[in-house]
Amino acid sequence: MPITTEAPRLYPALRYKNAAKMIDWLGEAFGFSVQARYGEGDVVHHAELVFGSSMIMLGTVRDDDYGKMVGEPGSGGGKSIYIAVDDADAAYAKARKAGATIIQELTNRDYGSREFICRDPEGNVWSFGTYWPKAGEKA
Repeated sequence: MPITTEAPRLYPALRYKNAAKMIDWLGEAFGFSVQARYGEGDVVHHAELVFGSSMIMLGTVRDDDYGKMVGEPGSGGGKSIYIAVDDADAAYAKARKAGATIIQELTNRDYGSREFICRDPEGNVWSFGTYWPKAGEKA
C-alpha cells in the first residue's frame, strides 16, 4: 500500500457564539493548538486549530451568507466531529475536567473501539475513540 504525505482534505468548520473563549476551551479540554487566528477583539473571523495532523476551522457566529447556511451551535442536530485518540480514558478525563458535558460514558464497542461522546459548552457534539479509520486502507 502506498504511503502518502498528502495534507488532509477535510476541515470541519464550526461557528461559536463566543469563539474567542471556545478556542481556549478546545485547547484545554481536547488538546487543540492554535495555528492561525484572525479577527478584532472578541470577534474571530477565522481560526485554525490543529490536533495531530488534523485541523478544524472556526469563527464567531455571524449573520452573513455562510452563517445563515450553517446556523448556530446547539441542539439543531446533525453536527458531530469524531476524533481518533490513542487513549480514550485520558481524553475522557481531560474533557470532563474542563467541563465537557458527557452524553455517553466510556464504552467498549464490538468493533474494538473504546470511546465516549460529549458536548462542548456551546452545544457541539464531539466523539472520541480508539477506532482510527485511515484513508487508503481497505475496510
